[in-house]
Amino acid sequence: MSSETPFGTCPAPILDHERILLGHGSGGLLSAQLVERLFRPAFDNPILDRLDDQAVFDSPGARLAFTTDSYVVTPLFFPGGDIGRLAVHGTINDLAMSGARPVYLSCGFIVEEGLPSETLRRVVASMREAALEAGVRIVTGDTKVVGKGSGDQLFVNTSGIGVVPPGVELSADRARPGDAVLLSGTVGDHGMAIVATRQSLGLEGTIVSDTAALHGLVGRLLEAKLALHVLRDPTRGGVAATWHEIAKSSGVGIEVDEAAVPVGDAVRGACEILGFDPLHVANEGKLVAFVAAEDAEAALQAMRAHPLGGGAARVGTVTAEHPGLVVIRTSIGGSRVLEQPYGELLPRIC
Repeated sequence: MSSETPFGTCPAPILDHERILLGHGSGGLLSAQLVERLFRPAFDNPILDRLDDQAVFDSPGARLAFTTDSYVVTPLFFPGGDIGRLAVHGTINDLAMSGARPVYLSCGFIVEEGLPSETLRRVVASMREAALEAGVRIVTGDTKVVGKGSGDQLFVNTSGIGVVPPGVELSADRARPGDAVLLSGTVGDHGMAIVATRQSLGLEGTIVSDTAALHGLVGRLLEAKLALHVLRDPTRGGVAATWHEIAKSSGVGIEVDEAAVPVGDAVRGACEILGFDPLHVANEGKLVAFVAAEDAEAALQAMRAHPLGGGAARVGTVTAEHPGLVVIRTSIGGSRVLEQPYGELLPRIC
């Protein structure tokens, strides 16, 4: 122990780095610091300052949402999906979390020299199918090829534009004390499907990625005319990272009933084998919703009436106490602070 560290305390982790680490892309604490210390000061403006997964702004004749994302998942193909389907779904979902109806997408490919043409053909076909299923159009794009060893097979960037209905105001800073915290289904499916495939755990047939386009499910919630405050899709960093972002943005505390969080048996077993907390594992077809307590049951009914919300559950409550923190009420009657993911739990997951 350093002489400068008081007895009985743990030294704080080193948060300043001279080089970018893999963990800076994790969706956890390092990612948040990169945004706050580098990108946000450089690009500061009122739209960006909301730090949502999309930008919402007024345009002549419409209110629009715009988003962009890049996908570096490995392996490219996994149980339940592939990098192309994931890219389409992920961009649609970022638009949908603002209440927007997705309309147009772009796609950009960074291809490593030597990638089999059939692999690229499969990815493109998968993107086409996913876009058709979702009712959106891919209207522009770009392709770059980098030298052998300068990339890792294939990276995909997608951007999207959607139309936000009048009167819809959803943002991470709108959670209020008393709100119910809802989940649309089981957590950790995508991340553990990737890991099970990478590690050859023999679970590939039982853990399937949940990748899906969520705008139809969001539409059901909007049609119900509820006091809906926040929607987020908990991807990198899992629901833990998402709850922390919302707690910080809204200046509230969140209390979660551990026993109420739905986790599939196969995912729970794989997490126990590998020492992961399913709350920290990525999802690609689930949403969290913060809604006024009096509308919680109606929101659950609306979600359960949709194929992607059949496992919806109320898992927690927003409180004015301990602002910025997420507290887990454990199954044995105790409580613990849910830590925000620090670095990279599962690299190259999306």
